[in-house]
Amino acid sequence: MGAELPTSSKTASGRLRKKQKRTQTSTASCKRSLAKFYQKFIIETILRQKPLPPSKDGRHVSMAVSPADLVDERRNRAYITNYIRSSRYTVWDFLPKQLVFQFSKLANFYFLVIGILQMIPGLSTVGRYTTIIPLIIFVAFSMFKEGYDDYHRYLMDKVENRSVARVLGWEGRKKRRHIRLSRVKPTDNDHTDDRVAVLSGQLPEIPLTDDWHRVAWENIKVGDVIRLKRDDNVPADIVLLHATGPNGIAYIETMALDGETNLKSKQACPLLAERCHSLEAIQNCNAEIVSEDPNVDLYSYEGRVKVDGQTSPLTLTNIIFRGSTLRNTTEAIGIVVNSGEECKIRMNAHKHVRTKKPAIQDQLNYIVLMLVAVVCILSAGLSVGYVVWKNDTETDSWYIRDFIGSVPMSQIIVGYLIMFNVLVPLSLYVSMEIIKIGQYYFMDDIEMYDPVSDTPMVVNTTTILENLGQVNYVFSDKTGTLTENLLRFRMMSVAGMAFVHDMNMDHDEEVRRAKIEARRQGKVRGPVTIDDPEADESGSPDPMPLVRVDSETSTRLRSQSRFKPVQGQAELKTEDLLAYIAARPDTEFSRKARHFLMSLALCHTCLPENKNGEIVYQSASPDELALVEAAQELGFVMIDRPAQTITLQFPDTNGSLTTESYEVLDVIEFSSKRKRMSIIIRMPDGKICVFCKGADNVITERLAQSELATRKAEAAERHANEQRNMQQRMMHRASTDGGRDSFGNGRASFQTHRDPVAARQSTDSANYRTPRQRMARSDSEYLDGMVDERVAADDGAIFDKVFRHLHDFSTVGLRTLMFAHRYLEDDEYRVWKQKFHEASTSLENRQQKIEEVGELIEQKLELSGVTAIEDKLQDGVPETIDKLRRANIRVWMITGDRRETAINIGLSAHVALPWSKMYILSATGSGNLRNAIAGASADISSGMIPHSCVIIDGYTLNVVNDDSSLHDAFYELAVMASAVICCRTSPAQKASIVKRIRDHVPKSMTLAIGDGANDIGMIQASNVGIGISGREGLQAARTADYSIAQFRFLQRLLLVHGRWNYMRTGKYILATFWKEIAFFPTQAFYQGYTGYTGTSLYENWTLTVFNVLFTSLPVIALGVLDRDLKAETLLAVPELYSYGQQNKAFNFRKWAGWMFMGISQSAVLFFFTYLQYDKLLFDQDTSLYAMGSAPFTAVVIFINFKLLVLEMHSKTILSWAVFLLSNVAWWLWMIILCYMTSNALSQYQTYHAFVENFGQKLSWWATLFVILVAMIITELVSEALIRIYLPEDIDWMQRIEKNNEVDQVVADIEAQSHMAKNLIPEKTPPAYNNIIEEELDEAVVVEADEDQPEARTGRSRAM
Repeated sequence: MGAELPTSSKTASGRLRKKQKRTQTSTASCKRSLAKFYQKFIIETILRQKPLPPSKDGRHVSMAVSPADLVDERRNRAYITNYIRSSRYTVWDFLPKQLVFQFSKLANFYFLVIGILQMIPGLSTVGRYTTIIPLIIFVAFSMFKEGYDDYHRYLMDKVENRSVARVLGWEGRKKRRHIRLSRVKPTDNDHTDDRVAVLSGQLPEIPLTDDWHRVAWENIKVGDVIRLKRDDNVPADIVLLHATGPNGIAYIETMALDGETNLKSKQACPLLAERCHSLEAIQNCNAEIVSEDPNVDLYSYEGRVKVDGQTSPLTLTNIIFRGSTLRNTTEAIGIVVNSGEECKIRMNAHKHVRTKKPAIQDQLNYIVLMLVAVVCILSAGLSVGYVVWKNDTETDSWYIRDFIGSVPMSQIIVGYLIMFNVLVPLSLYVSMEIIKIGQYYFMDDIEMYDPVSDTPMVVNTTTILENLGQVNYVFSDKTGTLTENLLRFRMMSVAGMAFVHDMNMDHDEEVRRAKIEARRQGKVRGPVTIDDPEADESGSPDPMPLVRVDSETSTRLRSQSRFKPVQGQAELKTEDLLAYIAARPDTEFSRKARHFLMSLALCHTCLPENKNGEIVYQSASPDELALVEAAQELGFVMIDRPAQTITLQFPDTNGSLTTESYEVLDVIEFSSKRKRMSIIIRMPDGKICVFCKGADNVITERLAQSELATRKAEAAERHANEQRNMQQRMMHRASTDGGRDSFGNGRASFQTHRDPVAARQSTDSANYRTPRQRMARSDSEYLDGMVDERVAADDGAIFDKVFRHLHDFSTVGLRTLMFAHRYLEDDEYRVWKQKFHEASTSLENRQQKIEEVGELIEQKLELSGVTAIEDKLQDGVPETIDKLRRANIRVWMITGDRRETAINIGLSAHVALPWSKMYILSATGSGNLRNAIAGASADISSGMIPHSCVIIDGYTLNVVNDDSSLHDAFYELAVMASAVICCRTSPAQKASIVKRIRDHVPKSMTLAIGDGANDIGMIQASNVGIGISGREGLQAARTADYSIAQFRFLQRLLLVHGRWNYMRTGKYILATFWKEIAFFPTQAFYQGYTGYTGTSLYENWTLTVFNVLFTSLPVIALGVLDRDLKAETLLAVPELYSYGQQNKAFNFRKWAGWMFMGISQSAVLFFFTYLQYDKLLFDQDTSLYAMGSAPFTAVVIFINFKLLVLEMHSKTILSWAVFLLSNVAWWLWMIILCYMTSNALSQYQTYHAFVENFGQKLSWWATLFVILVAMIITELVSEALIRIYLPEDIDWMQRIEKNNEVDQVVADIEAQSHMAKNLIPEKTPPAYNNIIEEELDEAVVVEADEDQPEARTGRSRAM
């Protein structure tokens, strides 16, 4: 039976998943059909809004034709204006649109129907307005909020539409498009800044004449020529004609467009730049620009320009999109090609992202529907009760026969529906919006503020605040999310030798100290980043002085570096490399090393800029910037980059500085598909060389000796796997042995395991000494032992060393790039250039054609070397992931980096633990992969694996997703695994992983966190999206539901605020339902004593304001202010987070318990009242108003007491103020009814009734007191029984907090985990340092390739 149970369970779960999949498929198909119907018949047929057909070959914009005469061939009329509109409503359509929107909500429509029925005379016994007036108030509140938000959108649109730009005038242009100069004060930007004009490389400005007119943005048209000054915003999509930057370059900032903070360089097409260098030249230019049709793609542009019989392509480099800002450039001029809503930024703004909803909403909707059914059943039951009463009592009661008319059964049922519709709380949804606003306000936590970047936590949506307390899965990007994205060149491999580069550590520390000091003194405002030490030109004129580090600090920085010598080689620094090249420039090694350093300085798209006499670089890629800065530090300095030229300054073979110019012939840009970039250079000696850099697997297969390189790479990977497995075995033994020994002895014995490289380093030092140890040796002896020239001359040996270095670099978490080059013959280049030109000027599939042509020349390459760039872990990442794991949250790391880098960053970040069982899945076929996944699933399900980690790459993931059986098996394995690391994944795969987990585990709550544009799909696909406002820009932070500055803030966001918000929302919903159930069933109980006539026990207006005035504030306060446990407790004991994961705050069982108590208390409320008034003498006030006022008063007081005293754990002055206010409001209302109502005879005689009649009777007050005591006793007894016999973790922790024993409990927990924590090495020793090859761990490594059909699994053997 034990063996059959899992099988049957899996079969049942499989059937359930298939059923869910069929349901989801049919639902999706139905939605697509409805969307298609809506588009075709409503939008296109009725509203006649048909999609525009594509143009034949793009839109033609001629500079020789007036913009007013240009025609959009897709519309056969003029192009649209530049007017934009973000507001949803106008003055005329706001009311009808909002009414339709508000009453399209099911709850509002339900109450509208009830309210209309209630106002029909004769149907309602509880007044005509008890439903419709609160409904009007709540709907008006929602409409006001929507109108207020839309009005602010209108104001922002107005400001943008009426901004001013300078446009080149045309004869006959309409005067209304001009703006009088007197209305706009001239700015400093209207005049040439002489200091900027004299900067190196700046081109002269075009004079400002009367030909330039001030025009409002909304009046700009396609074809207008626009003049931009420094720091101007770009009003439309423009093709650049002229710029005054170095070599005609304009620097732009696209933060508002795509969130990226790095400045981008734009340059006019040479054909246009030559003909638009002056105002007269622009006015006489007859160029025709052919631009692609407007689209949403921000990362590609295809166009061409035709002038004087010549044609040249237009690319992303030649166009500036609306939303950009001109920076560090005095002036730029461009021609408009897209305007208004057809600009890229506006078309992207119109994309509708799936609206996220709170997980609690589904349960809430089910309960609301159930209550509607209860109302119907209750109404039907009471109607039947009336029929029975009529037959048994009414027909025999002669004294009332003349006063009772014949009432149809339908009216009786409708009357009861109206009476009891309040069981479905009218204020539920509106008040929930209020409590979420309050929760949002209290999430402004100083503990989630990052002082370094001056960035607080930002809430972009309040809809899903409670989802933060129910997360099961966290999907995290690596770069910039777990790491700092502060890239520094750290290691390199050239000609078989590896070198450490740490000469920039001192400078980084100086910059860091300077910024801390500047912020402390208040000199720096706004965010600052360590990777940009130069102050912006537009910032403070005083440069920030660096705080120098002393020699002791410098030594400490280097000693703390985790970049140690590679296996079989002593520690070498890049200073040693430069010394060797200078001393022996003619050796094979020196020749290859110089060529490699030159590759670093040439193969990039960075631009140099002179700031305060120093050369700094601008780059869109932080990786490229790190490489170029490293080349600068190593002596190969790019000092200028004029048009199609790179000027380098470097030491020649004699040691003297030499300056040379290199002609840039072509650049084949990087793309996520190509994973490489190439630049074609004509060297000073006339030779043509292709420099290529990219991912190692991409470059390897394009090497001239690719077969040899592939074999060496596979051998190096096998060796690395063996070393890693051995290392895991050693750590596992250390942890188990250390746990058995005493703490002191275990610590001493473990020290040898903790740093197994110490002996090895001492052995290496005996054979070779570093430059810091060579004082007793001559320079000749030092250089003789440094480089093996035989390896430098042997390609096979170089491959063997380089691929081992690659794995070594990745092992310590470095990002690697491989460089290669190839020399071309002139004829070969000429033929290829023709193909490249045709591909570049194509308007159809241009990018694909460029990639295909680039593939032709990126072949038969020669290996240059490998670089390794450091990206440090952010502070607190390992501790945060440890706490998330203790909170039963599975953490997945999804990255585009190579496997080794991902694994070692995962180990450093504690996504995987040193003793984790690793299951590495890699395949080109599915046969063996299926067996491996099944074996891994069996291992994990056996319960013998304490922590497991599955590693899979992007290619294998595609194989898995394409095979349905593999798909189900893999995701079953992934759900069972403790952690998953996905490497080499694309942005689409990141989003796909999140979606598939949501489909595979429907009840899961997923959270995705990332910092870059490539993480947006993943963030939007998850239930909760978190953006890191990092160095890759703000696009992810703006798109996400929440944004934080550091990953470590995630623990407080989830474990504290997420849990609080979930608990508060759950309590609010329960309290809202409970107060209705505790009060309104008294009306049902009363019907048995009134002949089921529908007579209300309570006065009509009092019923109307029951929720609004007397009981709304207590539930809102409970949902905003309550804190069941302190933040320190929740952080110290992350296991308490399971409260939300297990739906303990709001579930059907808890709701049923609250409802049972509500009905019980409602019975106490009514029957205690009835028993009292049934025995009163005739001289007492036994009127309906007096009798109803006692239970009404009691329930108002009790609701406030229960919610704000008994249920509110963290009582504050504000909560007591709410308690006082609600109770005072009730007594004021009693007085208002007493003196401000009519004295006419009515069913509810309120005039002077309370103050002068029953309020003076002891019996009324005694009744009130008895009811309150009885209800409080029932509440306290039930609560005590629950805490004694059914206690929860929260009950124990609250008791511990009350006794001030939390610190002691936390200390006990820390003491228990202290030994295990000390047994985990702070830094995983690199695989190349573990040279002991005794035994290997039983990690599963699956590699299915064509040459070896059988998977290699199980125990790996030592070499």
